[in-house]
Amino acid sequence: MSVSEDKINEVTRRAQENANLIWNAANSLFGAYKPHEYGLVILPMCVIKRFHDCLETKKEGSSKTRHEEVLEAYKQYSNFGPMAADFLKEAAGYQFYNTSKYTFDLLAADAENIADNFMDFLNGFSDNVKDILSRMGFYGQVERMKEAKLLYQIILDFNAKDMNMSKYSSVDMGYIFENLVQRFSESYDEEAGAHFTSRDIIYLMCDLLVTNYKFDMDESGIHCTVYDMTMGTSQMLTCMEERLHQLDEKANVTTFGQEINPFTMGIAVADTIIHGGDPDNMKFGDTLSDDQFSGFKFDFCISNPPFGIDWKREAPVVEMEYKKGEAGRFAPGLPSKSDGQMLFMLNGISKLKDGSGKMAIIQNGSSLFTGDAESGPSNIRRYLIENDWLDAIVQLPKESFYNTGIATYIWIIDKEKPVRNPGKVLLIDASQCYETRRKPIGNKKDDITAECRDIIVQAYGEYRDGKYSAVLSDGRTNVICKSKVLNSLSLGYSKITVESPQLDEHENIIYKKNRPVADTSLRDYENVPLDEDIDEYFVKEVLPYRKNAWIDKAKTKVGYEIPFTHLFYEYEELESADKIASRIKRQEQSIKEKLRSLFGDGGEVDE
Repeated sequence: MSVSEDKINEVTRRAQENANLIWNAANSLFGAYKPHEYGLVILPMCVIKRFHDCLETKKEGSSKTRHEEVLEAYKQYSNFGPMAADFLKEAAGYQFYNTSKYTFDLLAADAENIADNFMDFLNGFSDNVKDILSRMGFYGQVERMKEAKLLYQIILDFNAKDMNMSKYSSVDMGYIFENLVQRFSESYDEEAGAHFTSRDIIYLMCDLLVTNYKFDMDESGIHCTVYDMTMGTSQMLTCMEERLHQLDEKANVTTFGQEINPFTMGIAVADTIIHGGDPDNMKFGDTLSDDQFSGFKFDFCISNPPFGIDWKREAPVVEMEYKKGEAGRFAPGLPSKSDGQMLFMLNGISKLKDGSGKMAIIQNGSSLFTGDAESGPSNIRRYLIENDWLDAIVQLPKESFYNTGIATYIWIIDKEKPVRNPGKVLLIDASQCYETRRKPIGNKKDDITAECRDIIVQAYGEYRDGKYSAVLSDGRTNVICKSKVLNSLSLGYSKITVESPQLDEHENIIYKKNRPVADTSLRDYENVPLDEDIDEYFVKEVLPYRKNAWIDKAKTKVGYEIPFTHLFYEYEELESADKIASRIKRQEQSIKEKLRSLFGDGGEVDE
């Protein structure tokens, strides 16, 4: 069921080669642009060249290029007003076109008039393409390159013989763009939270989403919608669509996404337009403060939102929506303003279809345990668990991402779970389930290979306590992942307030209105598991050590946390004293022998 590892490796290799070719064009910008600014030119130019090269191909059965077909149609329909666009798209065979006579070959043939000709070329694109370039701020870069006398050289670079972008698939382009964006971000010391998700993790998320899922099907096949609230270059959506078509080649999959970065947004929309998708399903804006899909419900949500990034900018809108209660997305609670990742989780939950929607979302470790009882994060966990939507959490290998080496987790939220696995939560420790890369990419040193994915997905599918192993492709390395099924109640606790009485100078209890007066300096708190009786716990665990203490039950709070590391901790028996002494003695003897060989037998060696 997993995606072929050979396929991933081959696509990755091609992407590296193609990205290297494109990166060479960035050398022409040296001096006029700082390295972290190269993307301002290179990424839009990739989009432009991809549109251009697609139009320079021929339709099946035609001797003319698509661009030539558009120019002929333009002569015939240019006076049709708004209706002309439909005829021009039909002539192009795409959801875009270009009515300028210029191609990259013609532009390269006239260095003297390059600025005017290139603007004529850009202005010939359909409005949807010009909107992408405008959002990427590219028209300002054209002027900047013109002033620096770089524009003609960039045109030549992108007109190189091997720079034909029409031959690249959507997956190829995703890898290429992510490779380029990664290089740009590395040169600018990007924050850890602004990370890119490698394809091995995306395919794992896709496999987890489709496992145990009850699809909506009819005689024509699968029908489903997929949403990514932080879509980047839309590669999670692309991979999910690919995965669904592997299950059913006739699957009707509609994708939706929102993105705040204008460059990655432009790349996503460009790819959608080229492949005949609906660009209107790709929305620009801040998901937290400018939700473009209010009222929408989807079958799947797949996302890797930023973590460790504050949400102070979005606070006015988020807090206003929180006050709406169930009418808003954030009713369960608000996390600390220093980390908004759990807000994205709540947004995703609000977008899942009732009774069937399923989400795979990446979070760092803080979502598991931060916040005291009845704090925002604890209440969000409580909302998930008490509604019985938290299906599973998978810990990933630490060094799986390009820009960060911290512990990360895939949370699986499933609104159909109450029927399938009521009152249970599955935890999967896949932190040791990886193959070390021969050459790291930034912080990424670990790959979740096909063999690793298979046993992780198996653990999720079987939903039981277990230990799974696999032999990697080298035939020698053995990897494991472990799983534990927990009762949902075991993740919750009652935080009780334990009071002790004030005593007078004779150590007698002080009373007021026939009730003992609490000594606030002795106040203490205990976390009692929800599946234990509070009074029994108090008698057994507190009273033997705190005579005359009592519980102030009016102050009892309920909290939830997921002690992932503790639950998978395995005690390793310490080495015996005799073995330690023997090992030290051997080391001492080894040191003495090395000293003798260094100084000779005549040297003195202290015993």
